[in-house]
Amino acid sequence: PRDATIEMLRKLPPVFKKDGTVTAGNASGISDGAAALVLASEAAVKAHKLTPLARLCAYGVMGCDPHIMGIGPVPAVEKMLSKPESEGLSLDQIDLVDVNEAFAPQFLAVQKGLNLDIEKTNVDGGAIALGHPVATSGARITGHLAHRLAESGGSIKSAVGTACIGG
Repeated sequence: PRDATIEMLRKLPPVFKKDGTVTAGNASGISDGAAALVLASEAAVKAHKLTPLARLCAYGVMGCDPHIMGIGPVPAVEKMLSKPESEGLSLDQIDLVDVNEAFAPQFLAVQKGLNLDIEKTNVDGGAIALGHPVATSGARITGHLAHRLAESGGSIKSAVGTACIGG
């Protein structure tokens, strides 16, 4: 861990525009990473005697104004929860949420837009803490949530993962 203080973070210059709020202290680092997932139908699980870690119930893909960077998880999660495959769950019934934030202000906008409970959001750290391996972030988030579900012994029953350009 770095010995960063609030005072040190306040001195960091904005990176995108002169009076901006995004600095190296509240942005995710681009990191190396690799991940692989195996998605299988129920028939394939039975045929190959697989033991799933989790079940993918629903997903949402949604476009939004490209001038508002990173707000995609809000309409994508709302769309996903409106699908019959979401089994009538509302966001407040979801046990765990991972928001892959590129920047702290982007996370705050998604948190506000979805009214996320901070006690169950990014509980193991998001991209700012863990890094943002761009081409594998979705697999990293999905794999992480699948393992948390499997390891919980049933105490965590549902999870939602999002990426800053979608959900």
